[in-house]
Amino acid sequence: MKYFFKSLLQVIPVLFIISLIVFILVNVTGNPVDLMLPETATEEDRANLIQALGLDQPLHVQYFRFLKNAVQGDFGESFRYNQPALPIVLERLPATIELAVTSMIVATLLSIPLGILSAVKRNTFLDVLITGGAVLGKAMPNFWLGIMLILILSVTLKIFPVSGHGTFLHLVLPAITLGTGIAAEMTRLIRSSMLEILGQDYIRTARSKGLMEIIVVNKHALRNALIPVVTIMALQTSTLIGGTLITETVFSWPGMGQLLIQAVNTRDMALVQAAVFVIALFVILGNLLADLTYRYLDPRIKYN
Repeated sequence: MKYFFKSLLQVIPVLFIISLIVFILVNVTGNPVDLMLPETATEEDRANLIQALGLDQPLHVQYFRFLKNAVQGDFGESFRYNQPALPIVLERLPATIELAVTSMIVATLLSIPLGILSAVKRNTFLDVLITGGAVLGKAMPNFWLGIMLILILSVTLKIFPVSGHGTFLHLVLPAITLGTGIAAEMTRLIRSSMLEILGQDYIRTARSKGLMEIIVVNKHALRNALIPVVTIMALQTSTLIGGTLITETVFSWPGMGQLLIQAVNTRDMALVQAAVFVIALFVILGNLLADLTYRYLDPRIKYN
């Protein structure tokens, strides 16, 4: 519990650094006033809007004003939606979580049996087939796989809808697209971890006692092999969120990723900052969850 609270306190400086980086990056990409005003706007209109938004003040003044408001959950108002930015981001969050969780479930359901099978059947044709499939899955870009799935399963075979959100069928193709790369990486890791565990003395002892192979593998080997897998799953939090940016755009999935891409294209600073903050918070909490899961899977691990 002490470690948990200590880790939570470390989140604060990390978010501070992220806020600074995002603020600088957003401001160096250009003046949003150029997009907010029509082409017929006069210089006086432009000057009035810059003053109203506080963009005429020095950057450090703008940053500390932004930081003060952000602490209170106020990231400013989206000029595109004319609403506060944070509620707009939070409104899109459930769709992104739905896609990310489903993708992780797809990745887990694929990678654990394939990784175990590949390790148990080492150096066989099945092992080569699974390993080759994992390399291919990792090499394929998300957007390309998504487009191929749309062309084959939606346009040609008409099994799944091309895009959108609302039913289980809408979720299948985006989840496969996003989960394939993660499944590929986890499969390779589970295979190597299982190979190492299966060669240890306590596994040979379990086999010498006459235990069934399925019990040796699933009860004695798999639990220890899952510890490094948890690391990858936690690290995949950022990959999942990053992957949703592209996957949501390809499938017109109304999540936070699609919103962020649109906000970047329109230089909607308030939306970009709010979305990045929420994403960063999820990644940090994902890593913290991984640390706590280590402790559960291996009680020998101690944190200071």
